[in-house]
Amino acid sequence: EFINSYSPDIHLAGRVYFHLVENKNNDSPFAFLSTYSEHTAGKGKAAHLPLKHALSEYGEDSKKLLDLLSTVYAAGKRSAFVADLLDSGEIFHPLTLSAAEAYTMLKEIPVYEQCGILCRIPDWWKNKNSRVKLSVNIGDKAVSGISMDALLDFNIQLSLGKETVSAGDVEKILKENEGLAFLKGKWVEVDHEKLKETMEAYRKAQKLAAGGNISLFEAIRLQLRNSDETKEVSETAGMEITQGKWLKTFLEKMTNPEMLEEAGHGGDFHAELRPYQAKGLNWLNYLYSLGIGACLADDMGLGKTVQVLALLNSLREKPAKKTHLLVVPASLVANWVLEIKKFSPSLTYYIAHPSENKTTDIKKASKAFNKVNLVITTYGLLQKYEPLTDYDWDCVILDEAQTIKNTDAKQTKAVKKIKAKRKIALTGTPIENRLRDLWSLFDFLNPGLLGNLREFGDFIKLLKTNSAGYGRLRNIVSPFILRRMKTDKSIISDLPDKIEMKTYTNLTKKQAVIYSELVGTLKQTLDITGDKMSRKGLILASLMKFKQICNHPSQYTGQEVYAPEDSGKFQRIREICETIYDKRERVLIFTQFREIIEPLREYLENLFSHEGLALHGGTPVSKRKLIVDKFQGRDYIPFIIMSLKAGGMGLNLTAAAHVVHFDRWWNPAVENQATDRAFRIGQKNNVVVHKFITKGTVEEKIDEMIEAKLNLSGEVIAATGETLITEMDNKRLIELFSLTV
Repeated sequence: EFINSYSPDIHLAGRVYFHLVENKNNDSPFAFLSTYSEHTAGKGKAAHLPLKHALSEYGEDSKKLLDLLSTVYAAGKRSAFVADLLDSGEIFHPLTLSAAEAYTMLKEIPVYEQCGILCRIPDWWKNKNSRVKLSVNIGDKAVSGISMDALLDFNIQLSLGKETVSAGDVEKILKENEGLAFLKGKWVEVDHEKLKETMEAYRKAQKLAAGGNISLFEAIRLQLRNSDETKEVSETAGMEITQGKWLKTFLEKMTNPEMLEEAGHGGDFHAELRPYQAKGLNWLNYLYSLGIGACLADDMGLGKTVQVLALLNSLREKPAKKTHLLVVPASLVANWVLEIKKFSPSLTYYIAHPSENKTTDIKKASKAFNKVNLVITTYGLLQKYEPLTDYDWDCVILDEAQTIKNTDAKQTKAVKKIKAKRKIALTGTPIENRLRDLWSLFDFLNPGLLGNLREFGDFIKLLKTNSAGYGRLRNIVSPFILRRMKTDKSIISDLPDKIEMKTYTNLTKKQAVIYSELVGTLKQTLDITGDKMSRKGLILASLMKFKQICNHPSQYTGQEVYAPEDSGKFQRIREICETIYDKRERVLIFTQFREIIEPLREYLENLFSHEGLALHGGTPVSKRKLIVDKFQGRDYIPFIIMSLKAGGMGLNLTAAAHVVHFDRWWNPAVENQATDRAFRIGQKNNVVVHKFITKGTVEEKIDEMIEAKLNLSGEVIAATGETLITEMDNKRLIELFSLTV
């Protein structure tokens, strides 16, 4: 027993063996013999002797004989077949067995082995090659005119080992009793339940491939095997789906963009794409040309926007005039417009949103749609204006596509009403919370590929007991999702450790009204203020008030309630933090206003469902280290909000992979010093820095002045020897503070 626990197959003297072999030259199909092993003196080997030999060898030594047969007696207590052999004494003689008797013995092999008997049986039973299998080979021949409707060759084959069998052969086997049947020179296990499953799968496969062909769409979908036509087939049914030569190459191209031909970004494109971005463009162009929905799911900061603009810029030069639709969160409209102007200035666009196009009736805007390359709108507006969902778009692009993860949401239903020949989704989190998010995304990109929602729900339930389904799901969706991570050095080896980006937000209606009123008040006050010092104080005070309004109107008015919907920055930080939370990363948030720290902290704690931290000038020095240690510790603390002066120096916060400058200090040195709390020795992740700028306000204009180095390249307000904001004349000041569209 000790040796057996380490090596069950070791040949020990005194062991009983059951041998079962095919008996081809006899009326009875099988032969059975019991043997025992005995050590051969001087040779160091165990000899096999018929069990009958033990009767004469041991003679009257009944104890030794009983010891030898102890395993057989143990098996006899659990097996009627062995018990009969013992009672009749046939266990000691060679026997011929019928197919039914051999089948009984083969099924009981585990019992014999548990009792200590070693069994020698035919390989076809051990390897289970006696099972009838269903093989489906799809897409062996090349296809012209590739699309999801393209027809692929579809070959169905029933096989027994390496031999092909017909459906008639299998039906004939099904008429046999349970046990063993002889077919094509091989013994086959007649398991009615398994064979019926195999034949059911065979008939469904035939139904799918009427005429010997199947669409590319169904070929990919078949791998999930979870629709009414291709219901999940258990492993016992023996179904095997293989990709033909052409289909395999086709899917490899979709999952390996480096195999694709170079697409080119067209003329008048003001960006040099990184190698991985060029591959992303090639991939988008390839799926676009096939009319297949594509999800670009690159990590935050890798440039999804520039890759899509490169595609749109190249399509702009195509002979046929085509109009595309871009759907974005309202807070990102300004970002896209700025990126278009920066990278693809020749791309014509129309903003279908009242906040940007107040003079146009969107209900009558379809005429304007025909005149541009791109129409930009928001998720919210799709629910209100039918012209956006009725128009026949060439391609619809969703930015922050995780917005449609909720299948029951009105904005999701509105998006799925859009008429478009091609579809592209941009998201850093294709799965935010659950697999149903992925289904909703694919229901937009390639409807039906993952079945309907009920079918997909059934598939998810199966995953609890059969994790192999995850692999099948990955194989289906991976050709349609391109995801690169900024931490993957094989994708981008020269990615800087610090990625800085300007994050534009819009004023809400409430913010815009208060902002405009303050501009009017400032203009009147400037006209009657003559004293230079008073004028300077007025300008600096007004500048702070405008920044407070951009943060949140309640910060300016002094109200205690900070409604998130009243602030564009609150809405934008929610979108960023949702992505951060999905990846369980951490973020530092800097502001120069102590009064907004607690309202912002309360808002983000509800969003993250986790405690956050705050640090400002009023935080006792003795508690600062405790706060830092807590943030850096093992427990997940998603964020820490700090006033710029209190948190901008002397702290090591390398647990954070993101930094948000909620309001700008306009001094690059001060902002960089704050950013360096995360971007410093000990940081293992790339750091993404978001600098919030409110579109159309003084925040944007001063940022433009810094960029243009118009005497404001250093600290904007405290610079010396240069033209200061406080020294501008009244006309220039009002232009600086006034809202622009």
